Amino acid sequence: MAEEPHTKSLRILAADEDEETLKATDELLAGLGHTVAAHAVDVRQAANLIASEDPDISIVVVDDDDEHALELIEEICEYARGPLIVLLGGHAPSFVRSATERGIDAFARPQFEDEVQGAIDLAMRRHGDKQRLTEQVEQLESALERRGTIERAKGILMERHGVDERDAFELMRQQARRSNRRVIELAHAVAEGHSLLPNRAD
Repeated sequence: MAEEPHTKSLRILAADEDEETLKATDELLAGLGHTVAAHAVDVRQAANLIASEDPDISIVVVDDDDEHALELIEEICEYARGPLIVLLGGHAPSFVRSATERGIDAFARPQFEDEVQGAIDLAMRRHGDKQRLTEQVEQLESALERRGTIERAKGILMERHGVDERDAFELMRQQARRSNRRVIELAHAVAEGHSLLPNRAD
């Protein structure tokens, strides 16, 4: 079975309360072909850098202050466009559970380069899958909304012109062709109270 290709070079936000650890993280990520676009050592700085740098992915390095790390994770997951991974050593499973509940996409041990790259690849794939799912949901919601609008417009035309459902839809189709507009545009207009055709004479 062929290996999956590694993720292309990424712009990364690295966050940790310890500047020295961040320098080591820079070297690790540079060795993997990525660029650390910015460092964050506290929650406010992380929020500002997410807004200004818009990183492809964010990495929180966990040292001794688990609560600080969880605050960084929560802030980044709330505002970052891209995924988040955590680099950690021998931390208890309870910390990983807490980090996962706050939205991390993957975690790895920083002493193993292949593991870190694997976590980056996994996080980017998961993030891409979530984006595609969100787009599909939005498309479905949009389709349902369009259908609902057309159904409302047909009901209005049926009542206004004394026609059945098929004829009401045909009225919109014919008018769409004549006016070089889409049926959904005409359906919106009808639903908002605009006349498609003159009212029938009593």
